[in-house]
Amino acid sequence: MDDSKVVGGKVKKPGKRGRKPAKIDLKAKLERSRQSARECRARKKLRYQYLEELVSSRERAICALREELEMYKQWCMAMDQGKIPSEIKALLTGEEQNKSQQNSSRHLKAGKTDANSNSYEEIAQVLLGKVPKVTQP
Repeated sequence: MDDSKVVGGKVKKPGKRGRKPAKIDLKAKLERSRQSARECRARKKLRYQYLEELVSSRERAICALREELEMYKQWCMAMDQGKIPSEIKALLTGEEQNKSQQNSSRHLKAGKTDANSNSYEEIAQVLLGKVPKVTQP
């Protein structure tokens, strides 16, 4: 008897399943494979360059943050010893000048004093070791 099967009204013969291999020129196939490998290596090279740049930029950011942290630690140690670093003094005096300029413009506009307007100046003076001035309304 014949090994052929009838499926859906069609006679199928036993044998290999799937597509039959197309008869492709072996040289063309090898060339396509080489080209694909070249493109893959180029993509890989670009990816590694991007990742290296990303790592180096993150490392620079980490170094900058570590330096900033060390500066803050030194400031804290100095303040624990009762000394106020010159950088903080400069920041505070800069804030005082800005606040006094803002307060003078507020006083001119509003014609009255704000209860919280001197708070930064008072904090700065306390930190600088000065006695805060007392304002009377």
